[in-house]
Amino acid sequence: MQPGPASDDAGLRPARRGRPARPRRGRRPALTAVLVLALCGLGIATKGALTQVMPRRFTLAQQRAIQSWAIGRRWRTLPESTIFPDSVPYQLPADALDPGGTSLALAARRLGIGPSVGCARGANPPAARILAAYGCSTVLRATYADSTGSMLVTLGVAVLPSSSAATAAGNRLADGEPKASDGSVSPAPVPGTLAAGFSGSQRQMSWATHAGSYVIMATAGYSDGRPQEQVAADSYLFAEMSNLELGLVDTVSGVLGKVPPTPSCPGAPGC
Repeated sequence: MQPGPASDDAGLRPARRGRPARPRRGRRPALTAVLVLALCGLGIATKGALTQVMPRRFTLAQQRAIQSWAIGRRWRTLPESTIFPDSVPYQLPADALDPGGTSLALAARRLGIGPSVGCARGANPPAARILAAYGCSTVLRATYADSTGSMLVTLGVAVLPSSSAATAAGNRLADGEPKASDGSVSPAPVPGTLAAGFSGSQRQMSWATHAGSYVIMATAGYSDGRPQEQVAADSYLFAEMSNLELGLVDTVSGVLGKVPPTPSCPGAPGC
């Protein structure tokens, strides 16, 4: 009996593969979400760290407050010789000398600096009352002579609590041009100089303005002691005396009222 053909069951059959595993669809989105949250957390942490390291940013109101504070303390922190320089330039306009000519550059020299005084002592009664109404605390004074030694000017710096107070007081004291009113700084005599006898009776002209939290005042007169007269009647004398006063006032105003740089904070935690 011959063997019959081998049945299909007896031959080699391909191995039966198992059923393919189903992918876990929920794992990848969850992993992505966790990664996104981690990156967000890292970004927030980095931003917080940079905020601590980067320079602090002041608001505009804070910047102005800091600048006002810096200006308001200058009368304490600056040397007297910086507030009242030893020599101050001023100009005599050409038309006071010769029509069609050129202006003349002159210089006033400082004779002395007085101690700081109360506002009632540093200013004449009319000015003192106005200054007191706006919170004046102190008056600084220095006396100058013109280039010929024939004219004297006492400069006064009234310290007020704010720039708005100084503006209001300065506007009440000023009328836009030099005047003979006694509503200004009291003359400050300087012993042993041309200004040894400088007093209110010699007052010829006054001036007042404001800068920062200060009212800057000036009063001028002659060094020979002559009493008050109509300076405006002599165009040359009026021009020389008024420009002497204005040159001194502008110089002191520029020192005390100069706006400081915009405040910034160095790049360190808490500045």
